[in-house]
Amino acid sequence: MGSPITPNRPADPQNDCPSAVSHRSRQRVILVSACLVGARVRYDGRLFREVPPALVRWQAGDLLVPVCPEVAGGCPVPRPPAEISGGTGADVLAGEARVINNRGKDVTAAFLDGARCALALAREKGAVMAILKANSPSCGNRNIYNGTFSGAKRAGAGVAAALLERHGIRVFSEKDLEAAWRYWQDHGQD
Repeated sequence: MGSPITPNRPADPQNDCPSAVSHRSRQRVILVSACLVGARVRYDGRLFREVPPALVRWQAGDLLVPVCPEVAGGCPVPRPPAEISGGTGADVLAGEARVINNRGKDVTAAFLDGARCALALAREKGAVMAILKANSPSCGNRNIYNGTFSGAKRAGAGVAAALLERHGIRVFSEKDLEAAWRYWQDHGQD
């Protein structure tokens, strides 16, 4: 499957994510974790409890582009929970940490593939920002679970969030919707 992404190897939408859309939208859009807008893609197969009203408004305006990096990378639904072991998403991108599920299986390649797909989709659709699921090993933007499956968290971003930020796409979570709205007001309009 995929190889670790390093600062010298940018994602290549043509080769890294063959299912990505092949045209760029003129309208600026927001990449969003598919689970936050009602898709049944969470690791446990359950729906997110309720779509936040701000996302409903953006969705009604046809501004959201849903993606689940884990599913895009080949992970099934449901799937065993996974956490980053030995660092953060940035460390996974550098090849210095791994994503391991609670059964001990290394799923790093799928998480890297999914991050590349999310970046390819964001670029091709013209996303200026992303609203991703907090604490996720793919999507967390401020904190992620620490790799011990104990519920403890550490500061840092997930794999997809780190890759998006590295490429200039500002990442927020469903807990940062006011800040996301302010950013959209300044950067989302042509």
